Amino acid sequence: MLVGLISDTHGLLRPEVFDVFHGVELILHAGDVGGREILTELRAIAPVQAVYGNTDRPGEPGLVESLDLSLAGLSVHVSHGHELGSPTPAKLAARYSADVIVYGHTHKPLIERVHGALVVNPGAAGPRRFELKPSVARLTLASGRSEVVLIPL
Repeated sequence: MLVGLISDTHGLLRPEVFDVFHGVELILHAGDVGGREILTELRAIAPVQAVYGNTDRPGEPGLVESLDLSLAGLSVHVSHGHELGSPTPAKLAARYSADVIVYGHTHKPLIERVHGALVVNPGAAGPRRFELKPSVARLTLASGRSEVVLIPL
Protein backbone atom coordinates (compact mmCIF):
# COMPACT_ATOMS: atom_id res chain seq x y z
CA MET A 1 0.00 0.00 0.00
CA LEU A 2 1.32 3.44 -0.94
CA VAL A 3 0.38 6.33 1.37
CA GLY A 4 1.07 10.05 0.94
CA LEU A 5 2.10 11.85 4.14
CA ILE A 6 1.67 15.60 4.41
CA SER A 7 1.58 18.14 7.21
CA ASP A 8 1.59 21.84 7.98
CA THR A 9 0.09 23.07 4.73
CA HIS A 10 -1.22 26.18 6.51
CA GLY A 11 -3.66 26.91 3.67
CA LEU A 12 -1.18 26.36 0.80
CA LEU A 13 -1.17 23.24 -1.36
CA ARG A 14 1.83 23.35 -3.67
CA PRO A 15 1.16 22.04 -7.20
CA GLU A 16 4.12 19.63 -6.95
CA VAL A 17 2.13 17.58 -4.45
CA PHE A 18 -0.13 16.34 -7.25
CA ASP A 19 2.84 14.78 -9.08
CA VAL A 20 4.56 13.45 -5.96
CA PHE A 21 1.36 11.81 -4.68
CA HIS A 22 0.34 10.36 -8.06
CA GLY A 23 -0.58 6.73 -7.46
CA VAL A 24 -1.00 6.87 -3.69
CA GLU A 25 -4.00 4.98 -2.31
CA LEU A 26 -4.49 7.19 0.75
CA ILE A 27 -3.27 10.57 2.02
CA LEU A 28 -2.71 11.19 5.73
CA HIS A 29 -2.53 14.85 6.77
CA ALA A 30 -0.83 15.42 10.14
CA GLY A 31 -2.45 18.78 10.92
CA ASP A 32 -2.21 22.54 10.54
CA VAL A 33 -4.28 22.08 7.40
CA GLY A 34 -5.41 25.69 7.06
CA GLY A 35 -8.89 25.21 5.62
CA ARG A 36 -11.25 22.68 4.12
CA GLU A 37 -10.17 23.64 0.58
CA ILE A 38 -6.85 21.89 1.16
CA LEU A 39 -8.60 18.61 1.96
CA THR A 40 -10.90 19.03 -1.03
CA GLU A 41 -7.91 19.53 -3.35
CA LEU A 42 -6.09 16.52 -1.88
CA ARG A 43 -9.18 14.35 -2.37
CA ALA A 44 -8.72 14.87 -6.13
CA ILE A 45 -5.63 12.66 -5.73
CA ALA A 46 -6.81 10.01 -3.23
CA PRO A 47 -8.98 9.57 -0.12
CA VAL A 48 -7.80 11.78 2.75
CA GLN A 49 -7.80 11.36 6.52
CA ALA A 50 -6.65 14.34 8.56
CA VAL A 51 -6.03 15.47 12.11
CA TYR A 52 -6.15 19.01 13.40
CA GLY A 53 -3.08 20.92 14.48
CA ASN A 54 -2.59 23.78 16.88
CA THR A 55 -3.57 26.37 14.23
CA ASP A 56 -6.71 24.48 13.10
CA ARG A 57 -10.04 24.68 14.90
CA PRO A 58 -10.94 21.52 16.83
CA GLY A 59 -14.24 20.26 15.48
CA GLU A 60 -13.59 21.58 11.96
CA PRO A 61 -15.31 19.21 9.50
CA GLY A 62 -12.94 16.56 8.20
CA LEU A 63 -10.44 16.93 11.07
CA VAL A 64 -10.10 14.73 14.14
CA GLU A 65 -7.77 14.86 17.13
CA SER A 66 -5.87 11.72 16.15
CA LEU A 67 -6.11 8.67 13.92
CA ASP A 68 -5.37 5.07 14.81
CA LEU A 69 -5.57 2.97 11.67
CA SER A 70 -4.79 -0.54 10.56
CA LEU A 71 -3.24 -0.42 7.08
CA ALA A 72 -1.75 -3.39 5.27
CA GLY A 73 -1.51 -5.28 8.55
CA LEU A 74 0.34 -2.49 10.39
CA SER A 75 -0.92 -0.09 13.05
CA VAL A 76 -0.55 3.59 12.13
CA HIS A 77 -1.02 6.52 14.51
CA VAL A 78 -1.37 10.09 13.23
CA SER A 79 -1.47 13.21 15.40
CA HIS A 80 -0.05 16.69 15.01
CA GLY A 81 2.40 16.36 17.89
CA HIS A 82 1.54 19.63 19.63
CA GLU A 83 -0.24 17.61 22.32
CA LEU A 84 3.26 16.70 23.56
CA GLY A 85 4.57 20.26 23.62
CA SER A 86 7.82 19.78 21.71
CA PRO A 87 7.40 16.37 20.06
CA THR A 88 10.38 14.10 19.63
CA PRO A 89 10.48 10.56 18.25
CA ALA A 90 11.18 9.21 21.77
CA LYS A 91 8.22 11.08 23.30
CA LEU A 92 5.91 9.97 20.49
CA ALA A 93 6.98 6.31 20.73
CA ALA A 94 6.50 6.40 24.51
CA ARG A 95 2.98 7.86 24.19
CA TYR A 96 1.64 5.96 21.17
CA SER A 97 1.85 2.23 20.57
CA ALA A 98 1.92 1.80 16.79
CA ASP A 99 4.10 0.34 14.07
CA VAL A 100 4.15 3.71 12.30
CA ILE A 101 3.76 7.10 14.00
CA VAL A 102 3.16 10.17 11.81
CA TYR A 103 3.28 13.71 13.18
CA GLY A 104 3.91 17.31 12.16
CA HIS A 105 4.15 20.56 14.16
CA THR A 106 7.95 21.03 14.11
CA HIS A 107 8.09 21.56 10.31
CA LYS A 108 11.31 19.49 10.32
CA PRO A 109 11.29 16.40 8.11
CA LEU A 110 12.42 13.35 10.05
CA ILE A 111 12.54 9.57 9.80
CA GLU A 112 13.63 7.58 12.84
CA ARG A 113 13.05 4.09 14.19
CA VAL A 114 12.39 4.00 17.94
CA HIS A 115 11.83 0.67 19.71
CA GLY A 116 10.66 -0.87 16.45
CA ALA A 117 8.28 1.96 15.54
CA LEU A 118 8.84 4.00 12.39
CA VAL A 119 8.40 7.66 13.42
CA VAL A 120 7.88 10.08 10.53
CA ASN A 121 7.50 13.82 10.20
CA PRO A 122 6.95 14.60 6.51
CA GLY A 123 7.99 18.21 7.13
CA ALA A 124 5.94 21.28 6.29
CA ALA A 125 4.38 21.31 2.83
CA GLY A 126 2.93 24.83 3.02
CA PRO A 127 4.50 28.27 3.24
CA ARG A 128 8.24 28.16 3.78
CA ARG A 129 9.17 28.93 7.39
CA PHE A 130 12.16 28.56 9.69
CA GLU A 131 14.62 28.31 6.76
CA LEU A 132 13.30 24.79 6.06
CA LYS A 133 12.49 23.53 2.58
CA PRO A 134 8.90 22.32 2.06
CA SER A 135 8.53 18.54 1.88
CA VAL A 136 6.15 15.57 1.99
CA ALA A 137 6.71 11.81 2.27
CA ARG A 138 5.63 8.58 0.59
CA LEU A 139 5.06 5.62 2.90
CA THR A 140 5.07 2.07 1.58
CA LEU A 141 3.40 -0.62 3.68
CA ALA A 142 3.75 -4.24 2.58
CA SER A 143 4.18 -7.68 4.13
CA GLY A 144 4.31 -6.26 7.66
CA ARG A 145 7.08 -3.82 6.73
CA SER A 146 7.14 -0.04 6.46
CA GLU A 147 9.45 2.12 4.40
CA VAL A 148 9.28 5.87 3.89
CA VAL A 149 10.94 8.39 1.60
CA LEU A 150 11.04 12.15 2.21
CA ILE A 151 10.48 14.24 -0.90
CA PRO A 152 11.47 17.92 -1.05
CA LEU A 153 9.04 20.18 -2.92
